[in-house]
Amino acid sequence: MNFAKLQRSALLAIRSLWLHKLRAFLSVLGIIIGTGAVIALMAFGEGNMKEALDDIKRQGATNVVVRSIKPSDDSSTGSRSFVASYGLTFEDLSRLQNLDGILSIVPMRIFPQEIRRFERLVSAGRLVATVPEYAIVNKLELSTGRFITEKDNREMNNVCVIATNLANRLFPLDNPMGQTVVIKNNHYKIIGVMKDRMATSASGGSQAEEVFDNDVYIPLDTYRELYGATIFLRQSGSRSGERMQLSQITLTIDSEVDTRAGREKVKAMGDLIRSIIQQRHYKTDWAMTIPLDRLEELERSQDRYTVLLAMVASISLLVGGIGIMNIMLATVTERTREIGIRRALGAKRRDIITQFLVEAVVQTTVGGMIGVFCGLSIVLIAPIAMQKFFNQHLPTLINSFWIIVSLSVSILVGVIFGLYPAIKAAKLDPIEALRHE
Repeated sequence: MNFAKLQRSALLAIRSLWLHKLRAFLSVLGIIIGTGAVIALMAFGEGNMKEALDDIKRQGATNVVVRSIKPSDDSSTGSRSFVASYGLTFEDLSRLQNLDGILSIVPMRIFPQEIRRFERLVSAGRLVATVPEYAIVNKLELSTGRFITEKDNREMNNVCVIATNLANRLFPLDNPMGQTVVIKNNHYKIIGVMKDRMATSASGGSQAEEVFDNDVYIPLDTYRELYGATIFLRQSGSRSGERMQLSQITLTIDSEVDTRAGREKVKAMGDLIRSIIQQRHYKTDWAMTIPLDRLEELERSQDRYTVLLAMVASISLLVGGIGIMNIMLATVTERTREIGIRRALGAKRRDIITQFLVEAVVQTTVGGMIGVFCGLSIVLIAPIAMQKFFNQHLPTLINSFWIIVSLSVSILVGVIFGLYPAIKAAKLDPIEALRHE
């Protein structure tokens, strides 16, 4: 019986809305805007945050990155020498390799070099001497060939892996595999070509962007044999040098970032690594970065951003609820005589409350469904439009949680803001209502 009454009330509500389509639409416009705003803003916000978080995870959230930094003063250079001596050493590497709980350790020596292939020259090349684990830690992919191996490193082979952009510049018409490039009078056989690699913040934490377009990767022991620690550089007609054994050491901790205990282990290992490096380095010629710190900072930013967007969307829904209440109060006045007739025919107060409450809920439910459709349309169309007209990437992430929440809140708004007009209608005196013109 109660279900039948509720069904009749819903049909009456829909019929009333259909008879006053424009007024009904204007009354739920705030609900439509609020619901659509929740879905669209959350999709854009979570899409941007996810892209930033994924970028940090690609760098390795369980990594600890220690890198050499040239001191700002001239204390490292000596009074008569133009060769700056600073940075990480192989002794530091040896000490770190003895630590427990390290999944992998990747030393690197990076410096600029000219790269030649007959008459073709790339002056802004970058030589990266490293170990086979480099490709695993950095999740690198090759378009062809292979990366350097432990055998290449042990036998100090003159082999290299080059970036795709560099391969296109040096070998525009040829297949680079098996051919050679010349770096500082040394010939290197190409054994692999990397896929395009996205630029990142250098070493996972500095402000400068690290670009990999002109990289050449060689075995670390080959570098030690051919170049040694001292490298001479020519820039703008001047000549300088630096004595540095390692540019960077990346340590991957045997832990997980999905648990609190795992994150605490990464931080504890970071403190231990810092203390080991500090024992042998009294100058500010090194810095340490833990990508996990940036990951947690972005997660906190995401939480604040979510709360802020929810507040903005809630204001829209609040305004929509006020509009619903205003229209319902006007409807009560218009239908005073109808209410009196129903009461005279035996309708109880709860029947009047149910009728008007159902009308308010139907309005907000329909408005919420339209808002969901509008929000999803914006999320799907906006990235395409941004790419086509502005050549800008707009990441989005549709979360079904926010669709359910926004629709549920819109229905709740109908209950809250429709309750007072419904109670006011039910309290009307039947005799006075029948006299109303």
